[in-house]
Amino acid sequence: MSRTASLLNDCFLHDKDRLRHNEVLDLLKERLTTVVGTEKCLLEETLGRFLSTPVVAPRNVPLHDNSAVDGYAFSHKDYQLSRTLRAGPVIAAGDLEHYAIDDKEAARIFTGAVIPDGADTVAMQEDCTVTDDQIAVPPGLKTGANLRKAGEDIKSGDIVTRPGKRLRPQEIASLASLGLSEIPVYRRIRVAIISTGNELLEAGGQTSIETGQVFDSNSAMLLALCASLPVTVSRLGIVPDVASAVEDTIARAAATHDVILTTGGASRGDEDHVVATIDRLGKRHAWQIAIKPGRPMTFGQIGDCVFMGLPGNPVAAFVCFLLYCRPALTILGGGEYLEPTRFPVTAGFTIDRKKPDRREFLRGWLTAGDSGPVAMKFERDGSGLISGLRAANGLIELDEETSSVTIGQTVSYIPFSEFGL
Repeated sequence: MSRTASLLNDCFLHDKDRLRHNEVLDLLKERLTTVVGTEKCLLEETLGRFLSTPVVAPRNVPLHDNSAVDGYAFSHKDYQLSRTLRAGPVIAAGDLEHYAIDDKEAARIFTGAVIPDGADTVAMQEDCTVTDDQIAVPPGLKTGANLRKAGEDIKSGDIVTRPGKRLRPQEIASLASLGLSEIPVYRRIRVAIISTGNELLEAGGQTSIETGQVFDSNSAMLLALCASLPVTVSRLGIVPDVASAVEDTIARAAATHDVILTTGGASRGDEDHVVATIDRLGKRHAWQIAIKPGRPMTFGQIGDCVFMGLPGNPVAAFVCFLLYCRPALTILGGGEYLEPTRFPVTAGFTIDRKKPDRREFLRGWLTAGDSGPVAMKFERDGSGLISGLRAANGLIELDEETSSVTIGQTVSYIPFSEFGL
C-alpha cells in the first residue's frame, strides 16, 4: 500500500465528554493528513481526482491575439481618421500564414483567427457595410474591441491548479487547453465497508424475509455516498455476530485498506463484537457529538488504517457520513477540505422547542416564496426514515444557540450538491 505519511498515534483522542460540530471538524483537520501516494493519470480519467502537484502553465492561452467574432480587423488609429477602410487579406481560424495590414486597410477575419500585424481592433461583420473593396465601419468602437489578447485566459507561468484541488470539468478543460495529457494526482483511498449482524440480509440474496430480519440498506447507501469521492470501495458483505468472524474480517480489511466504514454494531452488547475487536487490534474512541441525528460515533485506528463507526439508523449514518466521514476521506486522500456553503433562507415551518447546546440537521427542500426561497422540512424526524432522505434536497441547519423556529425566521440551508450529491 503506497503511502505518503503515517497517521498520528492516537489521532482521534480528545479530552472532552461531548464535542460540538465545529470541534469535530477542527480535530479532523488538525489530526488527519494525506496518507496515499501519487500517480499520473490520463487527462480523460481525472474527473473527481485530487491534484497532487501544482500545474504551471507552459504557454499562454490563447497563444496569440485572435478575433472574438467574424468581422474586420484594423488599426484603431486609422479608424479615428476615417471609418472607411480598404479591403485587405482574408484570414481564417487555423491559417498558419503570417499576415500584416497596410495603413488604412482592414483584414477580413473569422472567429479565432490570428490578428494580423498592424491591427488592434475588430468590427463585427454585421455592423459593417462592404462596397467593392471598401469597408465602412460603424462609429463608437474602442481600441481592442472584439479582440482576445494572448494570455487573456491563462498566462505562461500561471499556477493553473494547486495540490488538493478536486478536478472538475472546468479544470480539465483548462488543462486540455494547455496541451497536457497526463496529470499528477493522488491515488484513490481504499475503503472497506463492513456490515455486521445476524438480522441482516443481503438485498437480492433471497426473496423471503422473516420477522426480526432486515435487508442491509446502510452498506448500499455508503457505497453510493463514496461514489462521489475518488475512492476505491470494497464491500465486504455481512459478517455474522461471531467474535472470530468479526475480528478476522476487520484484521484483513485493515491490512489492505486505508479506511474501514461500519454502521451500527458498536455498542457494548454481548453480540456487538466490533468494539472489542478494535480495542484488541488498535485504538478506539467513542465520540459523543452534540448533533441530531447521529450523536454516537466511533473513530479509531488499526495502525495506519482509520476506523469510522457510524450510527446504525440510516438517516443518522447518512448525515454523519456527509458531515464527518466525507471530510476525513477527503483529507486522507490528499484533497482540500472545503466547508459546505450555507445559504440563508426563510423557514416555512415551526419548531416550538429545540434542545439547547445541540446542532440539528433537518431533512428539507426549498420552495419559491414571495420574497425568495423558503425552506420546508420533512414532517417526521425519525432517524430510521429513509423516506425523509428521499424527499429532501438538502439539510436545514439549526445551530447550538437556536431554541425554536418560527415561520419567516432565517435559517441555514445546505443543498446536497455541496456534498457532491
